[in-house]
Amino acid sequence: MLPAPPDARMVAAGDGEPDAVHVPGGSAGGLNASVTVVLVEDHRLVREGTRQLLDHDPSIRVVGEASSGEEAVRLALDLRPSVMLVDVQLEGMNGIDVIRTVARIATQVRCVVLSAYDDYVYITEAFEAGACGYLLKTVSASELVGAVRAAAAGATVTDERISKRLTERWRSKRPATGRLTPRETDVLRLLVKGSSNKEIAATLGVGLRTVEGYVSNVFAKCAVRSRTEAVLYALRHNLATVPAAETDE
Repeated sequence: MLPAPPDARMVAAGDGEPDAVHVPGGSAGGLNASVTVVLVEDHRLVREGTRQLLDHDPSIRVVGEASSGEEAVRLALDLRPSVMLVDVQLEGMNGIDVIRTVARIATQVRCVVLSAYDDYVYITEAFEAGACGYLLKTVSASELVGAVRAAAAGATVTDERISKRLTERWRSKRPATGRLTPRETDVLRLLVKGSSNKEIAATLGVGLRTVEGYVSNVFAKCAVRSRTEAVLYALRHNLATVPAAETDE
C-alpha cells in the first residue's frame, strides 16, 4: 500500500479504513495538472491500482478517494473534480445513485463508470443517470488515461467492448419517423463527441447561427430537450456510436 501524504485529511473513518480521503496536494500530477479526479471504489486495492495508473500522467491529479456512495457525493461538492471514476457496486448508495445525485448538485463534474460489469441494464442506467462514460476494469492504462482526458474535455467515452455491446444492442432500433438530414446527423455525432456549438461550426465550416438551427432541429426531431438527452437518443437508435477511449499508442 502506498503511504498517504502526511497532510492528507481522513474523513469519516470506520472499520480501520477511511471512507474518504482528501489529498490537498494531489497525487503525482501536481498542482499544475489540468484534470482533477476523484476515485469512487469500495475496494482499496483497486483504488490504489487506479491511482498509480493515473499518477503516471502529468496532466491528471487524483485529489480524493471515496469507498462509499455518500462520501463520493460529499467529495463531489467539496472538491468539484473534473472527473469522478465511479464503480457501480458500492456500499450504501450505489454508483448509479451517486451519478444521478452528482449530475443534479455538481453539474460540472463528469462521471465515468469504471466497473467489472458489462450488463446492459447497468450501462443504460448509468447513461440515463447522467454518466458521460462507461469503462470496464479490463481497460489498459493508456485507455484509462485517454478516457479521463476525453471525459474532462466534454466527450462521451466507452472502451471498445462496451462500444461494441451498445452498437449491437441498438443496431435494429433506428426510428421509422423523424429521420435527420445528413447534416443534422453530422451535428448529432459531434454532440455525442462532446463538441460545443463553436467547435461544430468550425468542424463543418458553417456559421454559429446555422449550427444553432441544426441543433434545434435535432432536438425537435428526436423529441429531446438537452444535449445529454440527444446523446442518449442517438445511442439508443444507432444514429451515432460512442468512440472507444483513445490511447497515446
